[in-house]
Amino acid sequence: MSPDASFLKVLVNFLNKPKTAYPSQPLPAVRTDLKALPAGAPVIIWFGHSSYLVHHNGFNVLVDPVLSGHASPVPFMVKAFPGSNIYAVDDLPDIDLLIITHNHYDHLDQQTLRRLRSRVKTVYTALGVGRDLVKCGIPANLITEMDWWDADEVAPGVTLTATPARHFSGRGLRRGGSLWASFVLQLNGSRIYVGGDSGYDTHFKTIGEKYGPFDLALLETGQYNPSWPNIHMNPEEAVQAAVDLRAEVFLPVHWSKFALAYHPWYEPAERAVKAAAAQDVRITTPRIGEPVILGGDMPGQHWWENLKTFGNLK
Repeated sequence: MSPDASFLKVLVNFLNKPKTAYPSQPLPAVRTDLKALPAGAPVIIWFGHSSYLVHHNGFNVLVDPVLSGHASPVPFMVKAFPGSNIYAVDDLPDIDLLIITHNHYDHLDQQTLRRLRSRVKTVYTALGVGRDLVKCGIPANLITEMDWWDADEVAPGVTLTATPARHFSGRGLRRGGSLWASFVLQLNGSRIYVGGDSGYDTHFKTIGEKYGPFDLALLETGQYNPSWPNIHMNPEEAVQAAVDLRAEVFLPVHWSKFALAYHPWYEPAERAVKAAAAQDVRITTPRIGEPVILGGDMPGQHWWENLKTFGNLK
């Protein structure tokens, strides 16, 4: 946290978020048949926050799935925005590769993983996270833990490399005990940056120099605050990270499903679009469930602009 912040102050503010932190009406998510995605170029389906599916010619990669409707130890806290949780585990295809970037509740959802465990072929995660996955019923022999800069050929034409991130880990009252990571996904000739959670630092430039350019970078853009400047990026920093990574397209994630910070719920996208224009960075802003096709359809509608009147749908 910043030097002038305190845990008590952060907790009080968390429990008393302004109405603007929540949308005033259900989000306009899109229902896509995830089991009948087109062949050809890779397709990305974002489920809100940091959960998404990457599909390429029958190979399915799932990242940090949180489909239970909440991102907390108990269901009544940190609930998903109305309209943002329209996908369930039953909607997913069988998963060839599951990536868990770290063990925070908004990235590792036990309820989702317990329902998904019989339909996953292999799981890759950061060092120490395996024990949390085993608690979800995922067999230990399916789990590969990675240190930063470790690389593995997951399948023919599919290579995964764990890369640094500036964040932390922990569940409940326990902090640390496991690593957090971003990942470089090389998928049959395409390069996708799986950002996980990270504050801004020089590691983005290093990753860009080693593995770039990227066809797409999925970077956290929301849940920032001056009280914790080093563990989450603000939108302008996320755009700069996309520049550092040498990403052809930037897709903002880590927003539009849960209110973990106090900023207006739509602000991450609004600021990211403005910053991307200033830096001449191509940005795609799909609705939840709306397909993004590499080299093809890149949704850019500012769909949040009609939802900026405020109520409170917590």
